[in-house]
Amino acid sequence: MTTLTEPRHARAIERGLLGRVVDRIGGGLIQVVLILIAMFWLVPTLGLLVVSLRGEKENNSTGWWTLFTKPAQITFENYGNLLASGFTSSFWNTVMITVPATLLVIGISAMAAYAFAWIEFPGRDAVFLLVIALLVVPIQIALIPIAKMYGALDIFGSIAGVVLFHVAFGLPFAIFLLRNFFVGIPRELLEAARMDGAPEWRIFATVVFPLAKPAIASLGIFQFLWVWNDLLVALVFADTANQPMTKALQSQMRQFGTNVDILAPGAFLSLIIPLVLFFAFQRYFVQGLLAGSVK
Repeated sequence: MTTLTEPRHARAIERGLLGRVVDRIGGGLIQVVLILIAMFWLVPTLGLLVVSLRGEKENNSTGWWTLFTKPAQITFENYGNLLASGFTSSFWNTVMITVPATLLVIGISAMAAYAFAWIEFPGRDAVFLLVIALLVVPIQIALIPIAKMYGALDIFGSIAGVVLFHVAFGLPFAIFLLRNFFVGIPRELLEAARMDGAPEWRIFATVVFPLAKPAIASLGIFQFLWVWNDLLVALVFADTANQPMTKALQSQMRQFGTNVDILAPGAFLSLIIPLVLFFAFQRYFVQGLLAGSVK
């Protein structure tokens, strides 16, 4: 018996040692590959930054990578020209469009999702299916009808019109996302609050809403990025005085070329705020994506 079990035990130890070595090598290899992919993914952003720091003459004659051999090419004149061209007002227009559109979508969709998840009312399932059906409606279909309606309401070209459009088309996905998260909350928590005499609005504000921070953060990031980077809605519904950064940058396009000295710094500045937002809420974003995957 001893001679039979000892080789098995020795092989088990050998396999365990080899398994740990393979795991360590494999884990290190995966990290190296991920770092290389991340660096490769950041090359366009680095190129954009370098182009924004070079003059128009240098950008038209040589590639952006020559900056590393000739650092004297660095200049902040492009950013000065960008700010002098009225980009600051476009930036604040973007903020005034994006922030209300994001907050309104989060507030309205959270209340609607709570009602669909935990409040019984006639036709609840039919109304929820109607909301889901609105997910497949493309934006392009609604441009002309809503433009006519805005003209009748005298809000065409205003910031309020752009915000309302983003809110209307952001609500179906937001309600769908939050409702699926809310139904995963244990019913016992809500029943205990109801037994204590808490009304529905208090249950929503003190029990459900705090537990939904990961999902709400994920929704907020999605909605913020969608509105911040939007160009189609801005082109249709925002006039020159209320244009966001995307429309302002698009207006800098030339017929037979591109205004690189304006477009490059403007594009780089426009991506700073989304990056800061993403890294600030990264932890909640990952939790929201993984919510419901593990019970």
